[in-house]
Amino acid sequence: METSALAWIGLAAMIVSLFLIPLGLPGVWIMIAILLLGVVNGMVSGWIFFLLVLLAGFAEFLEFVAVGRMTARYGGTSRTFWGAVVGGLAGALIGTPVPIVGAFIGALLGTVVGAFLLTWHQTRHTAGAARASMGALLGRAVAIALKVFVGLVIIAIGGASLLLG
Repeated sequence: METSALAWIGLAAMIVSLFLIPLGLPGVWIMIAILLLGVVNGMVSGWIFFLLVLLAGFAEFLEFVAVGRMTARYGGTSRTFWGAVVGGLAGALIGTPVPIVGAFIGALLGTVVGAFLLTWHQTRHTAGAARASMGALLGRAVAIALKVFVGLVIIAIGGASLLLG
């Protein structure tokens, strides 16, 4: 296969990976792995790769900050946060059999349910647990938007490096 075909395949795989981000799956890191193959094949600069790895790491940090802050703002605790994270992953897995939107809706519902259950278990206060789980949902929505934006930046810079390298 010639290099340009590999570059186009890599770009297409990066675009598909973008759709994994809202599901709570490591779409950004799949993009980074594709770019690592580009570095190995001499298509992507090591410096560009390094900067995009830093950007991906920053996106992960922003995700935790967004969910944590919104959860705390709405009265949640660290249990609320971890309930949202685990619930979101479980919901995405459970919703996967439903085509197209199942995993996304499952991830959002799982975030709410996981945050609610762990908060309610800790406090035994239904209204407080509901409020905290809504904060977790809003934080998750903000985190998804931030990570998708970072994914688009990685696709733009990394894809250009693949195609022009």
